[in-house]
Order: sequence, then structure tokens, then C-alpha cells
Amino acid sequence: MKRNVLPGLPLSLGITLFYVALIVVLPLAALVVKAASLGPAEYWAIVSSPRAVASYRVTVLSALVATAFNLVFGLALAWVLVRYRFPGRRIIDAIVDLPFALPTAVAGIALTTLFASNGWFGALLAPFGIKVAYTPLGIMVAMCFTSLPFIVRTVQPVLEDLDPALEEAAQSLGGSDSAIFVRVILPLLIPALLAGLSLSFARSLGEFGAIIFIAGNQPMETEITALLAFIRLEEYDYQAAAAIASVLLITAFLMLAATNLLQARALRYTARS
Repeated sequence: MKRNVLPGLPLSLGITLFYVALIVVLPLAALVVKAASLGPAEYWAIVSSPRAVASYRVTVLSALVATAFNLVFGLALAWVLVRYRFPGRRIIDAIVDLPFALPTAVAGIALTTLFASNGWFGALLAPFGIKVAYTPLGIMVAMCFTSLPFIVRTVQPVLEDLDPALEEAAQSLGGSDSAIFVRVILPLLIPALLAGLSLSFARSLGEFGAIIFIAGNQPMETEITALLAFIRLEEYDYQAAAAIASVLLITAFLMLAATNLLQARALRYTARS
């Protein structure tokens, strides 16, 4: 009889479900129950207030811009790390994971120091009239920093596993480099890119520590939704905090559901091709 390193299905499944229920489901359920304790009219009044709507706009638009930037830069970075060998490659590959290990508050302080008007980067941008710290642009920079690894780490393994014979066959048929990338490589990367984009966008929506130091946190201008929920908690308005947080939760779930649907379609298309 074949031995398994892990215990049998009942025990493994029980441990897994207990962990998921304790760490994931229980906190989310508490949030939903707290928000549901409000009446429909009161809930709508909280989540549709001008300050809340302004925070949604700032958060979602900044997250979309950061995710679009990470799509291009993250794909390019993954491509360089996989396809080229150069001095310092391992160091750069390790630095990609830095946002995972670095406390977000430390990242926010570091970014604020760099992009302040007298910082290393801020002083270079000031003559061009570009201000990063305490503006929506600073929020985007912080989101880019914290969510970039999701794109790189989802695309990188797929690039490493691509069969070189596919590119060689396309080259033998006279395909240009750009045509090979668009018609041969990119379709195979789409499922991984969608996964990375959804994770990057969800992380940007919920980012807090790295943003509050560089955003300026001005209501209606640079206040993100997570900060508004935190402010309501400090005011002991737990129901309002839960209602505002539930909007982020619903948005993240919708984003993940749409991404899973697109991934399934992309995988079926790739299989048929």
C-alpha cells in the first residue's frame, strides 16, 4: 500500500476547513454581521455619503493606475529575470519580494522620505512641477510598490516553463520578434497575468500602512477608503466602519470572480489552440 506523507483526507480536510474558518471566514462573517445590523436606509446613507464616495473614487482610480503600471513594468521585470543572465540578477530577484517582508508602515515612511519635496526623488521632480508626496500620485506610488510582486511572481514561473520550441517554430516561419510575443507568448501568459492583476488590484484596494504616510489624508482629495474605515473605528462608530469596509470587501470579491471567469475562458481558448 502506498504511504502518504500527509494524513488521510478526513483529517487533512478537517484541519484545512478549521484553519480557513478561523482565520478567513470568521473575521469576514463578523464584518458582514456588523454591517447587516444597519437598516438598508442607514447603510446606504453611510456608504453613499460624499466623503465615502470621494474615498472610493480616490482608492479605485489609484488602484487601477497602479495595477496598469504593474502590468507593464512587472511583465518586463519578469521577462528580464527569466530570459537574461547579468551581474546582480539574483539580488534584483530577491528585492522583488521586499514588499512582502517589509512592514508597510516602514515602506510608507521610506517612500515619503524619498518623494518629499526635499527628498532624493522629490527634489529631482520638483523643477518639473511634479509633486508626489501628499498627492494622489503618492497613493499610486505606494500601491505600485506594495502590489508589484504579485505580477512578477505569477508571470515568472510561466515564462520559465514556456517551451522554447514554440518560439523557434515561429521564427522558422518568418515571424518577427513582436509578432512572436503577441501571437505565441502573450496568449500563454494571459491566465497568469489575470491572476496577478486581480491580486495586485485587491492588494491595492486594501493597502493602508504604506499609503497613510505619503497620501496627506485630506478628506475628499487624498483620503482612501481603508483610512476612512479606520477613522470611524477611532470614533467608536463600528457599524459605519463595517459598512464602509464591506464596500471594499464586495469590490474585491467581484474583481476576483470576474478574474476567475476570464481565466477559465483564457484557459479554454489556450487548450483549443
